[in-house]
Amino acid sequence: MAKLPSSRIPPSEITPREVYQSRRHFLQLSLGLAAGALAPGVGFAGDKLAGVTSSKYVVPDQPTPLKDVTRYNNFYEFGTDKESPAETSGSLKTRPWTVAVDGEVHKPKVFDIDELLSLAPLEERIYRLRCVEAWSMVVPWVGYSLAELIKRVEPTGNAKYVEFTTLHDPQQMPGQRSDVLEWPYREGLRLDEARHPLTLLTFGLYGEVLPNQNGAPVRIVVPWKYGFKSAKSIVRIRFVEQQPISTWMRAGPSEYGFYANVNPAVDHPRWSQAKERRIGDFFKRPTLPFNGYVDDVAPLYAGMDLARYF
Repeated sequence: MAKLPSSRIPPSEITPREVYQSRRHFLQLSLGLAAGALAPGVGFAGDKLAGVTSSKYVVPDQPTPLKDVTRYNNFYEFGTDKESPAETSGSLKTRPWTVAVDGEVHKPKVFDIDELLSLAPLEERIYRLRCVEAWSMVVPWVGYSLAELIKRVEPTGNAKYVEFTTLHDPQQMPGQRSDVLEWPYREGLRLDEARHPLTLLTFGLYGEVLPNQNGAPVRIVVPWKYGFKSAKSIVRIRFVEQQPISTWMRAGPSEYGFYANVNPAVDHPRWSQAKERRIGDFFKRPTLPFNGYVDDVAPLYAGMDLARYF
């Protein structure tokens, strides 16, 4: 992953929101019209999501400003520096979009994105986001528990893990033209982690449709794990019996474990995990075990050696 900048993004480097939204609308309209695929009522980044309710899952921390949440991103499909995703992700076409849910389930199905959006009530949840690079944010995400989708496809008794696969299309995702990672991007969770109510199938942030650079049109958010576990722009969710090998495990098995739980007691080879820099702050703060969700998720790992299963 790219090195951590020493300070927050200078205002002079932030493209005004209305400018990049206009660019994105233009690019999506152009691509969609060219393919004859755009449908009326398409939701673009920045459009309000309807029917969003409040949630009990709200941390007391001050949310990170929208301009930082949308301009400081790790999304290698659009470039390896923090600014590239916002600048280059306008080429991603988020309608039409489908997500195949298959593998060890009784009811495999290909879901249209609008069907997924209406599958369960949308909630706003304010979660901490902790990157393995030792920076953090607080983000008001919009979505519903992934468990809502899981129960509809009825996993078989053989399903022990869930694998998430991101879109692979170098024309839409220019970062995939490089071999910095093996594409498509894959991540995985244990089934009980995927079913945990905190694991969010996510469609928006700040009450609006997800911007492309934040993982549009659908991603997961797993707030007690490092950010790379939260796969973006998902096209397939597969239930499997064996532990999947994630993209980062394949790229650096000694640096990136399958679990990737936020743990201040276990350092990454290149980054101490004891403290973190909240985007917008000058001083670092102590990192909390499981990113502050210890009461919610620690029982999932009872008896496990968290240094070995990092």
